[in-house]
Amino acid sequence: MHGPDKNAAAPNSAAKMPGFLTVFPSIMLPMFLAVVDQTIVATALPAIVAETGEVERASWIVVAYLIAATIAAPIYGRLGDAFGRRRLMFAALALFIVASILCALAPTIGLLTLARLLQGLGGGGLMTLSQALIGESIPPRERARYQGYLATVAMVANSFGPVAGGYLTEHFGWQAIFLINVPIGLGAVALTWRLPPHKMTEPHHWRADPGGLVFFTLFVATTLLALEQAQHVNMSTLPVAAALLTAGIIALVLLVRHENRAPSPLIPLGLLRMPAVWRSDAMAAFHGAALVALITFLPVYLEVVRGASPSETGLLLVPLTVGIGAGSLLTGRLVHKTGLTTAFPIVGLALVTANLLVLALWAPELGNVAFAGILLWNGLFMGTVMGVVQVTVQSVSGPRRLGEAAASVQFSRSIGAAFGTALVAAVLFGFLTLKNPEAARVFAAMVEQGGDAVKALSDASGAAIKTDITNAFRAAFLLIAGFTTAGFFLALTHPLRRI
Repeated sequence: MHGPDKNAAAPNSAAKMPGFLTVFPSIMLPMFLAVVDQTIVATALPAIVAETGEVERASWIVVAYLIAATIAAPIYGRLGDAFGRRRLMFAALALFIVASILCALAPTIGLLTLARLLQGLGGGGLMTLSQALIGESIPPRERARYQGYLATVAMVANSFGPVAGGYLTEHFGWQAIFLINVPIGLGAVALTWRLPPHKMTEPHHWRADPGGLVFFTLFVATTLLALEQAQHVNMSTLPVAAALLTAGIIALVLLVRHENRAPSPLIPLGLLRMPAVWRSDAMAAFHGAALVALITFLPVYLEVVRGASPSETGLLLVPLTVGIGAGSLLTGRLVHKTGLTTAFPIVGLALVTANLLVLALWAPELGNVAFAGILLWNGLFMGTVMGVVQVTVQSVSGPRRLGEAAASVQFSRSIGAAFGTALVAAVLFGFLTLKNPEAARVFAAMVEQGGDAVKALSDASGAAIKTDITNAFRAAFLLIAGFTTAGFFLALTHPLRRI
């Protein structure tokens, strides 16, 4: 099945298309800021907690940003379609820079959390608007190449964040991880200024939807808080998580009911009902679940099961991130040359699933070189998904709804990543609780404190716990393979095969 007419989906003709050096740097830097700020904070949390003495609230620094950024994504998409994406990018960057300064000046975790909420409201627009600006400036098949470049930027930012956060915190204090955003953000403003203004020949009519915003905020906040509680792998948090999740489901039902009646809905339910769009968004959710769960729990696996040091763990994870960047670049070029879309995720997700089954069944028997090779191969084929998803959704939505389309993908990936990570944590903890409660306790300590928790155990006890955790990770790898299998079938049944 062929997609919509290419010329209709491309606001600018090829003759008027801006050059690579005009478009890509202007989009790259805002996206880099959005991604790196989700990872750079992690290594500074111990220093922040040591200075404020509020360890029980440390997770709020991360969760506050995630909640605000997830809520902001569809709002920027909607407003960008109505008032111009370049203009909204300036607003998002200004908010992000001001909030970064407030984060650095915050004397308590409470005020830092509020500043991180504000920063998330800015950061949530950077990713969505970057994706939409590609659709606004670049013809459909050419977009695939840019999606590959952006995926590489995201992988570099994910790898760079923890390293930069540790260095800045150690040498300049934790405030530096926020102040570094100011010069980078100002550079992003200057580069965005270079983007040619886009004349909106058919303005997207916009009216405020306060009811939709309230229900959407309640849904996102309660759902993400429930998942954050579930990831603590502590039985005492389960009632709170269940109550929050129930509230999230009620808010979702009310949101859908309200948006079906709203004259100008915040959430584009009409767009989301299109088979090509909802399948693409679901693919993004399952891909995010698999990838983020792997990146979250592989360090624990490597340090406990394989006995790797923190530095060795970092080196073993490099092939995964390099593979994703290389796979995204290659897929973007192939889509650009052939026009094919879902053929690449079909093959890629099938091979990723096979890789995960190998990890589930034989990972302990693999040497470090073979294990790194598996991760490289896994990353290479995981890189076949996100660029195709963005290009597909933007092609189907048309030029007037590019912001809504980009936001739907970003929101789906964020929710999928949160759900996936929480489910994998629940499987790991549930398996260990049933098998060996002491192993569950040690695993919970390791998730929060790192691999040092296992060193305090006696040799015999440590060996038994290591065996139980090894078996628990078999179940976790099988669950992650289930995520990629679901993505494979979504790609296989996708109605849009070529752009």
